[in-house]
Amino acid sequence: MKIGVLYEQREDTEEYPGENQDIDAGRKRPKLDREQIFTAIEKAGHEPSYIQLDGRDASLFAVARNDADLVFNLVDSYGGDDGKDLHIPAFLDLIGVKYTGSGPHGLLLAQDKALAKKIIGFHGIHTPFSMVVHRGRLDYADDITFPLIVKPSSEDGSIGITQKSVVGSVKELMERIHDLHDQFADSPVLIEEYIEGREIYAGILGNDPAEALPLVELDLSKLPDDAPKIAGREVKFDKDSEAYRVTKSAIVENLDEETTKALQDAAKTAYRALKLRDYGRIDMRLREDGKIYVIEANPNPWLTKTAEFAMAARGSDRTYTETIKAIIEAAVARYAA
Repeated sequence: MKIGVLYEQREDTEEYPGENQDIDAGRKRPKLDREQIFTAIEKAGHEPSYIQLDGRDASLFAVARNDADLVFNLVDSYGGDDGKDLHIPAFLDLIGVKYTGSGPHGLLLAQDKALAKKIIGFHGIHTPFSMVVHRGRLDYADDITFPLIVKPSSEDGSIGITQKSVVGSVKELMERIHDLHDQFADSPVLIEEYIEGREIYAGILGNDPAEALPLVELDLSKLPDDAPKIAGREVKFDKDSEAYRVTKSAIVENLDEETTKALQDAAKTAYRALKLRDYGRIDMRLREDGKIYVIEANPNPWLTKTAEFAMAARGSDRTYTETIKAIIEAAVARYAA
């Protein structure tokens, strides 16, 4: 089968996040991502080729003219705009090109964190109480108390999340809202209840049925006592920071069977509710009392060998090539249904 590896040409870097960093640093998707997937597709017995987008109409025409049987969609922006990634699968749908991963509906729902929380809550899954603040307007919110976490409503990759994101007073809250509105002029601000607990990631593979992979935990326990236990930019990307050095992702090995199943079931429910497809990752918090909160959903998560999704797949006794092959097979089966 001919498989086109679709990506947007941006400022590439040979630097890439380590084993606990599964989102492209500084909004740059490293070459290594697509190269590893290209090689895995070859090893799986298919014929891969690269299809490059550059933010211009001519590159869209090139996609339409490509003779690939399936597109492996790695596009997470268009023309440098992260908010336009959902238009690429919509375009592929319009021209009848088959592709891997979530469609425009799933990308739209997952990107709008406030809406995603309402949908997840409707399906009986705990998610932090939240409110959305637009410039000059505050949406209706449930009663919540400090501490709160304040972040952009529509960004991903921990963009806009730092140690200052957790606030404990009205003064800190208003200052953080102001800073984010200045930094992200087009994005409302999401304020949500801060959940103290373990940071758990559940990779989901396939569609009918979807399989929950072994759970991965980003261990934040070694962060300084006075630092909030969150996966902010310092933890994910600042290699010179103490926060980066003392945090690490690994397969969870110390959870009982009942809690593990509850986490995986919650993740699968969120995956289906938000219309994610083929593969995805659900980020959760597990409180000390055992209560599970879904924090957010990640359609088409990063797929380097060191990313959490690949780590979880290895925990299910899949090689990297087998993981990429399984994503392809999930997409093919979906179109054949």
